[in-house]
Amino acid sequence: MKVQVISRSTDEFTRERSNDLQRVFRNFDPSLRTQEKAVEYVRALNAAKLDKIFARPFVGAMDGHIDSVSCMAKNLNHLKGIFSGSMDGDIRLWDIASRRTICQFPGHQGAVRGLTASTDGRILVSCGTDCTVRVWNVPLATIMDSDDLSDNSAKESAVYVWKNAFWGVDHQFDGNLFATAGAQVDIWDHNRSQPVNSFEWGKDTVISVRFNPGEPNILATSASDRSIAIYDLRMSSPTSKLIMRTKTNSIAWNPMEPMNFTAANEDCNCYSYDARKLDEAKCVHKDHVSAVMDIDYSPTGREFVTGSYDRTVRIFQYNGGHSREIYHTKRMQRVFCVKFSCDGSYVISGSDDTNLRLWKAKASEQMGVLLPRERKNHEYREAVKNRYKHLPEVKRIVRHKHLPKPIFKASALRRIMGEAERRKDERRRAHSAPGSMPKESIRKKRIVKKEGSLEKEPLKPLISCLKL
Repeated sequence: MKVQVISRSTDEFTRERSNDLQRVFRNFDPSLRTQEKAVEYVRALNAAKLDKIFARPFVGAMDGHIDSVSCMAKNLNHLKGIFSGSMDGDIRLWDIASRRTICQFPGHQGAVRGLTASTDGRILVSCGTDCTVRVWNVPLATIMDSDDLSDNSAKESAVYVWKNAFWGVDHQFDGNLFATAGAQVDIWDHNRSQPVNSFEWGKDTVISVRFNPGEPNILATSASDRSIAIYDLRMSSPTSKLIMRTKTNSIAWNPMEPMNFTAANEDCNCYSYDARKLDEAKCVHKDHVSAVMDIDYSPTGREFVTGSYDRTVRIFQYNGGHSREIYHTKRMQRVFCVKFSCDGSYVISGSDDTNLRLWKAKASEQMGVLLPRERKNHEYREAVKNRYKHLPEVKRIVRHKHLPKPIFKASALRRIMGEAERRKDERRRAHSAPGSMPKESIRKKRIVKKEGSLEKEPLKPLISCLKL
């Protein structure tokens, strides 16, 4: 007769330190734990509720400007540095960690409309309505870490005076070129006082320009004639052009999928496109109740943040139709610019009330150093919440967001208007000849016309483009 004896290694049960926890083996056989799913469901409910209880997204405000904050730029070479420009011509370099001004860049006589920094973080380029482009040398990181702010003003290394006002600027991700948006798209070199190249498609003002992060010679622009155009510096003519029903205020490329970009539009929505197939939007991101003014992607490419004229900041999944978070305060006014921090942990917003505000990208995330047991607990709660997020009660708690009363009323009104428009289309289709009014997806509905480089003709008046 054989007797089986439980044999366990002593090394597995010996604690290395006296304060270590004793290792415990558990049997996860479903037949022994009949209430496992019920227990995990309760834990998922509690995790969803705890996220709402501990949601404290607002970190602090950076006060110093005396006019509206119109634009911002990240310093890719320094994690905690960010540039901001205001409508009175003031440009500042901020230390996000201490929320103080490190350096000022005086010189502009009008509103600063565009800021961008080179990839190495040593050069700052600014442009504005005073028809000048100014190139600055950025202070070293050692100055940012010092406490001496006695002389915190920088001088420009170059000033380029041009014929027209500028509305935006962006620097190449890999190269010495930068592009300005105004009456046309101008390509500049650091060592040249004149543009090395210029692009023009139509006669309307270009209001936004963004270089592609994966292909340095590709850039996208939006103009006041409701168009989105893609240019290639290696070609003498633009590549493609898309005309929407309403104006696009800003564009952001996805850093992890450089063929995709998202446009912030005047019709309260954001539209994600594939640059290779512009005749249909990949996704429509809804929730704002007023014009979306600015947009910026997270470094991971999985989320983007938007700032709107409705005085709110929202965070969207890159493929989500509705926002994951909404940030607002009573004192925050119209948001003109938003940025993700370089590590994706924070969101910075600049608004009409002269303040920059610092927010957490995850409202309930515990900041600072976490013990291993705390980290494991957070990971387990997140995993169990994702496992049961499809169930009605968990979904209701996760989706619930506190909205200001004006936003809540405007959202309800937009829903009523959308339902009325849908019913009107259905009735018109029911009383028309079969096939004369095909159903049109919302991803194609907002697109008026798509043009290629061989189709550059004067645009014909389109009655449909006036219907919002």
